[in-house]
This record gives sequence, C-alpha cells and structure tokens, in this order.
Amino acid sequence: MSEIEIITDGGRRRRWPATEKLRIVEETLEDGASISVVARRNGVAPNLLYRWRRLMLDGGAVAVSEDDDVTSNRAVRQMEDRIRELERQLGRKTLEVEILKEALDKTRSKKRTWLAQSQPKGGSR
Repeated sequence: MSEIEIITDGGRRRRWPATEKLRIVEETLEDGASISVVARRNGVAPNLLYRWRRLMLDGGAVAVSEDDDVTSNRAVRQMEDRIRELERQLGRKTLEVEILKEALDKTRSKKRTWLAQSQPKGGSR
C-alpha cells in the first residue's frame, strides 16, 4: 500500500524566509535536479519555485528575499554611466557659468571706468 499525504491547509498563504528560499532554489541548481521534484519535496508550488529561481538568477539573493521587481546589473551599470555623464556635463556648465560671471564683472567694471572718463569734469554735459 502507498503512502497518502493529506493537506489540511486552510488556504492561507505561507511566508517563506529568504534563507529557506535560497536553500530550495540552490537544490534546483544541482546537477540532474528536477524543479517539480524539489518543489514537491519542500511543499512549494512548482510555479512559485520557478519564479524564485528566475528572480535569483536575474538579480541574486536580494531578489529572492524581496518579492519586488528586479533591476539587472546591466541596467544598473547603464544608469551609473548615465549619472557620471550628467555629473560631467553639470561640472562643465558650472565652469561655464563661473567664466561668464567673471567676464560680466570685467565688462561692468570697464563700462564704469569708461563712463567715468567720458563725463565732463564740470559736472554737466
């Protein structure tokens, strides 16, 4: 006679700690491991285990511990490159503003000097 398992779960969702998720996913990565067999052995739905595995392979252990969307390393590198480029452009624009301020100050002082020299000494024009 074969053994029968009766599941009396009341339909409540089970919470899996990140360490347990990692352990189960690592079982699926062993040579010859079937995801369905590993899922059955650990009492996890196969589609949930496929999801955990995909998240872990896409984003590492952080993805498995959280159920949020995962940003790939490539996307992060692209964003970091974009940030560096924008910071470089900001530095260039800041330098341009400083140069233009200095030029404006010099032209204002030259204009004051020129106006002072062009006014008649008697006070009237």
